[in-house]
Amino acid sequence: MAISLVTGAAGFIGSHLAEALLSRGDRVIGIDHFNDYYDPLLKRKNLAHLSNHPSFDLVEADIQQVDWSTLLAGVDVIYHQAAQAGVRASWGHGFRTYTERNINATQILLEAAKESTHLKRLVFASSSSVYGDAETLPTHELICPQPVSPYGITKLAGERLCLLYHRNFGVPTTVLRYFTVYGPRQRPDMAFHKFFKAVIEGGSIAIYGDGQQTRDFTFVSDAVAANLAAADAPEAIGNVFNIGGGSRVALTEILATIEQIVGEPLRRDMLQSAIGDARHTAADVSKAQKLLGYQPQVTLTEGLTQEWVWLKSLYL
Repeated sequence: MAISLVTGAAGFIGSHLAEALLSRGDRVIGIDHFNDYYDPLLKRKNLAHLSNHPSFDLVEADIQQVDWSTLLAGVDVIYHQAAQAGVRASWGHGFRTYTERNINATQILLEAAKESTHLKRLVFASSSSVYGDAETLPTHELICPQPVSPYGITKLAGERLCLLYHRNFGVPTTVLRYFTVYGPRQRPDMAFHKFFKAVIEGGSIAIYGDGQQTRDFTFVSDAVAANLAAADAPEAIGNVFNIGGGSRVALTEILATIEQIVGEPLRRDMLQSAIGDARHTAADVSKAQKLLGYQPQVTLTEGLTQEWVWLKSLYL
C-alpha cells in the first residue's frame, strides 16, 4: 500500500485530493493547522466523511512544528497543498503570514524531504498568480514570471525553492501552477462561493473593475487528477506545469451562466479594480498534456452546477 502525505488536507483542494487517494487504496496522512483564515468548522466539514476511514490519519499541526523525520518514514509521495491563500489580503501587515506559510514552511518541508530515503515525489501546489499580467495568452511555462501581488511572489519563491532542492539535493519535486480552481468546498473568500452565497442570502455581489477581466477556470477534480499524474509520471520530476480548465472566460459570461443555473438575476455592486489582480489569465496546458496525460474533463457549466448544489447543502 502506497503512503501519501497531504499538507493542507482539510482545505478545498487538499480534502478532495485526500479523498481520491483513499479511494484508490493509498494510506493517507493528512496535515492541517486549521488556522482561522476562514472558519475552521468549514475545514472540519471538508474532512468529516473521512474521519473514520481506516487508512486516514489526521495530524493537526503547523508544518513548521512537525517532527518530520518521524512523520515521513515510509511516505512515498508528498502533496504540498498547504498555503496562505488570497491575493488581496497579502498586502500590508498580513504579508508576514504569507512568508511564513508559503516560503518558510515549504523550506522546512524540503529540508525534511532531502533527508528521506524513501520519498518518490513531492508535488508542490503553485498558482497562476506567479505570471501576473502575462504578455502572452495562453501563457506557457517558459514565460518569465512577473507577479503583481505579494501572494504571487511567495508562491514563486516556493516554486524556486522546490527546484533548487531538486537540482542540489535530488529531491524529486514537481510544480503545478493552478489556474483559478473552483467547485464544491471552495473557500468562502473565493468569487464563485461569494456569488452563490449572495444568491442564497438575497445580497449583492462585488464586481471589481468592468467585468471584462478573464480567467481560466479549473474544476477541482481536474486539479486532483493533475496531482495524481504528476506523482506518477517519471518526466514530471524537476518540471513545472500549468494546470488549467481549457477555456478562458470573461467575468460577465460567468455571471450570465450563474444566473441561468440559479434561475434569477444577480445584484451587482460595481467597484474599482483590486490592486494585485491580474487582468487576464489563460493556461497553455500542452506540456501537461504531453508529459502528464492531463486533459480537463469538467466544463464550466457542469462545474458551476456542482458547486451550486454543494453550497445549497451548506447554507440552506
